[in-house]
Amino acid sequence: MATHFYTASSIDGFIATDQHSLDWLLKQEIDEDGPMSYGAFEKTIGALAMGASTYEWVMRHEEGRWGYEQPTWVFAHRSLELPVGADIRIAEGDVTAVHSEMVAAAGGKDLWIVGGGDLAGQFADAGLLDEVWVQYAPVTLGSGAPLLPRALDLELLEVARNRNFMCGRYRVRRG
Repeated sequence: MATHFYTASSIDGFIATDQHSLDWLLKQEIDEDGPMSYGAFEKTIGALAMGASTYEWVMRHEEGRWGYEQPTWVFAHRSLELPVGADIRIAEGDVTAVHSEMVAAAGGKDLWIVGGGDLAGQFADAGLLDEVWVQYAPVTLGSGAPLLPRALDLELLEVARNRNFMCGRYRVRRG
């Protein structure tokens, strides 16, 4: 079992614009069956965590439909409208206790920290982030939400090209 931060980034290190937009990403072509693709990755996941802004973006983008079957913890300091029938739990505070709940719910599968970068950083700060997967899109944003607003030491495990994306998988070094 491992905890992953799997995301896309502009080549200048941003995962969303200042307005929380991903339009820059969604217009890029990617091979859904290609190397390091989302579909293959998502099949290995037993539980998810995401921040409130990421959750709200997903709900807007999917027009209120929830596409994940896995239990999901949304870290929020405000009330959120939840779709009926979805296994979504609102969380606050220290990620350590939530991580333990996620492991128990994942049934031996991996955990995915969906976003944002600060939430992934909190898991890293607690020594709970094992890998970082980044799909670098061929675009620069100049500013926005940073990929990972933390200093981390990473070891490159795998690199691939998926159409115009440069994909990297890294292990988080500890100590």
